[in-house]
Amino acid sequence: MADTVSGNIYWHLPRTRGIIPLDDRFTIPSNLRRKYNKKPFRLTINQAFTDVIKSCRDLRINETWINQEIIDSFVELYRRGYAHSFEAWQDDELVGGLYGVALGKAFFGESMFSRATDASKICLVFLVERLRQKQFQLLDTQYLNPHLKQFGAYEVTSDEFEVLLGKALEGIKDPWWE
Repeated sequence: MADTVSGNIYWHLPRTRGIIPLDDRFTIPSNLRRKYNKKPFRLTINQAFTDVIKSCRDLRINETWINQEIIDSFVELYRRGYAHSFEAWQDDELVGGLYGVALGKAFFGESMFSRATDASKICLVFLVERLRQKQFQLLDTQYLNPHLKQFGAYEVTSDEFEVLLGKALEGIKDPWWE
């Protein structure tokens, strides 16, 4: 994360982690499900990665942990196939999105933004559908907040998170270590 005052980058490890369940505990509020089924947005994956991360930064310009170095780092992860964005479009305008990093069967959600009602929430539902299709085991949100709780998100301790992460990374071969 980048410090909002100094701009220095530092590693951040929360004592508890927010997790969105990928099983039947994932819940979609009924009004959002109805809206999602009406397909109010054109949904895409990896079509506007840089725009998504910059939009996440720009909507929180005075309090963001996303500085240019963070953007550059995540864009490089995107180029290497590790970072991904999920986008919502209204006509040809990007109105919502989220981005994160996929490693093994784990997805680490980083940030989301919305310029249209429910656009980021619909991107989250779209993400969960995609992760389920790909048989992912873990959707890490780092923090738990009321917005995420409505989807069934919950907290786990660092120890519990490490167990979940270990299972999601089983069988991964990192070419850097071989």
